[in-house]
Amino acid sequence: MNTVLKISESFQSFLSEIGDLSYFSGRFFKEAFKRPFEFKEFIRQCYQMGNRSLLLVAVTGFIIGLVFTLQSRPTLQEFGAVSWMPSMVSISIIREIGPIITALICAGRIGSGIGAELGSMRVTEQIDAMEVSGTNPFKFLVVTRILATICMLPVLVIIGDGIALYGSYLVENLKGNVSFQLYFNQVFEALEFGDLLPATIKSFFFGFAIGLVGCYKGYNCKKGTAGVGLAANSAVVYTSMLLFIIDFIAVFVTDIFYDL
Repeated sequence: MNTVLKISESFQSFLSEIGDLSYFSGRFFKEAFKRPFEFKEFIRQCYQMGNRSLLLVAVTGFIIGLVFTLQSRPTLQEFGAVSWMPSMVSISIIREIGPIITALICAGRIGSGIGAELGSMRVTEQIDAMEVSGTNPFKFLVVTRILATICMLPVLVIIGDGIALYGSYLVENLKGNVSFQLYFNQVFEALEFGDLLPATIKSFFFGFAIGLVGCYKGYNCKKGTAGVGLAANSAVVYTSMLLFIIDFIAVFVTDIFYDL
């Protein structure tokens, strides 16, 4: 009986969390189109999130390109299909590997940072002080951060994809003596507009999910200073789960579109 009660309470808590997050996202869309627009804070957040995540995304993308090519090359050699390496790597990275890996990296780097920052502001009553002073903390703190993640994540994905492809080229150049021009000619011949568009569109949704969950967890932080760490940790966990769900939906919708 106790087990059933615990499961019921957990399910109710989950539904309540979904409802609160939906209300939070609805408030974001309501506030995002109302004046005044916090343009300076938005630009500052874009710099903070994009510039500080760039090195991590670049290193991760470069290693992905190296490892993926090194692991795939022996298998293609067995079938005499090494010449297909640029095409296979480019489609795999552009369609799926690049966007989801970059989003997961940013979930850990940006999502946890937002959760910890807003959480510490909540427990130290800085957000309450902004409300008392007549400032709209939701618009200044939440809307700017979510818009910044929406705008910056596709840029980071594009940069990460390019560096991953360059890492793959280095392996091909060392192993197969493939020139830069030949490699990237085959890359662009293999790619189509239908490969780039879905990957770019879902990057915007990835950015929205990272910003939304990070801001929600931090803005509604409780339990004092211990809640700050909990907000940062739960922001990463919830965001990672949400990213996989969004990616599955995007792939499913894209597959239906191709069938039509």
